[in-house]
Amino acid sequence: MKAGLACGRRWIGVLAMAACVAVLLGCAGTSSGPGTTSSTETRSAPAESEQALAERRARVRLELAAAYFSRGQFDTALEEIRLSLAARPDLAEGYNLRGLVHGALGDAQAAEASFQRALQINPRDADTMHNLGWLMCQLQRYTESVAQFDRALAQPQYRDVVRTQQARGLCLARAGRWEEAEASLMRAYELDPSNPGASLNLAEVLYRRGAYERARFYIGRTNSQPSSVNAQTLWLAARIEHKAGNVARSRQLGDELRNRFPQAPETLAFERGQFDD
Repeated sequence: MKAGLACGRRWIGVLAMAACVAVLLGCAGTSSGPGTTSSTETRSAPAESEQALAERRARVRLELAAAYFSRGQFDTALEEIRLSLAARPDLAEGYNLRGLVHGALGDAQAAEASFQRALQINPRDADTMHNLGWLMCQLQRYTESVAQFDRALAQPQYRDVVRTQQARGLCLARAGRWEEAEASLMRAYELDPSNPGASLNLAEVLYRRGAYERARFYIGRTNSQPSSVNAQTLWLAARIEHKAGNVARSRQLGDELRNRFPQAPETLAFERGQFDD
């Protein structure tokens, strides 16, 4: 991955795992009204209750799996997902999470199969489309990747537009489609100007397109947030100033880079004068 073009550690999607167990259990035990229950209703009640219990077991296991996954305990997460899907084999979120775990383990084939299975169950799951799109980008299948991102963005009431626009822009940049990458990242920035990832990656794309003044503005937005400043952001700012001919400012940024991140690869690159690498 080229410097600056990073989606961050959270390339994965936020799983929609909210399950209303109380409602499910309530529905299973609700009578049709006052009076005597028919024999048909009596026979169907246990099946409904068992279905609700299976739903609850599946959701609880999936929540445990997500917690293990977030802590990097991938094998345990996979076991919890297996138990979740054993309780409810048609749980699309389970296959989505399984895809994320396999992706983190480096098994792209298993990850893709899981994402595809999730979409077979729920063809409108934008989170899975996003995750599949990012996986394809990692595999350099850029056209397929962008198509998945576009599918996710087309879903009504999709709430993670910024995340997907940013990932889409990153993938387009990796493909060398700089103009399209700029448009996608600009859209992400417009929707959330406080997002440091959006401004950083937009600045990187503008830098590579030779738009140094505009790149300076957006990297400045990133570096204006103390919690967002790192070796990568300072190095990009230094490269922009160097290309723009502002040598003094580039040196100032290099000094800050050296003082704050002396062991970073970006600091070594600055000291070697590798501005074009």
